[in-house]
Amino acid sequence: MKLFVCTAMIGAALFAGTPLAYANEDPNANPPNCSAADLEFARAGVQQATADYLFGHPDVNNFYNSLEGLTRDQSTPKVQAYMKAHPKTKADLTAIRQPLMDIKNRCGNPAPPPPPTP
Repeated sequence: MKLFVCTAMIGAALFAGTPLAYANEDPNANPPNCSAADLEFARAGVQQATADYLFGHPDVNNFYNSLEGLTRDQSTPKVQAYMKAHPKTKADLTAIRQPLMDIKNRCGNPAPPPPPTP
């Protein structure tokens, strides 16, 4: 259960406010490889890679587990501080989510801006 909560929190932090690309539009008008299925495939790959990373980095996994029960307003500054103190982790997680950012940029649905760094 904690892994699910942790993955959900990371997902929320990384993908907040991101609608499905072209999900309700004419499929013939979509750019190539920009269907809802393409987006979900990219999202699933990012989720799997994130889970693999957390299993391989227990310290990061434990950090995200420590956020369980906090509101977004409470957890956001903690995540920002952790990433500032752990730039390698931030770079790793940014690289893991890059395929999702690429498809969103390619398909005309820009990714949300990165969270501000204090």
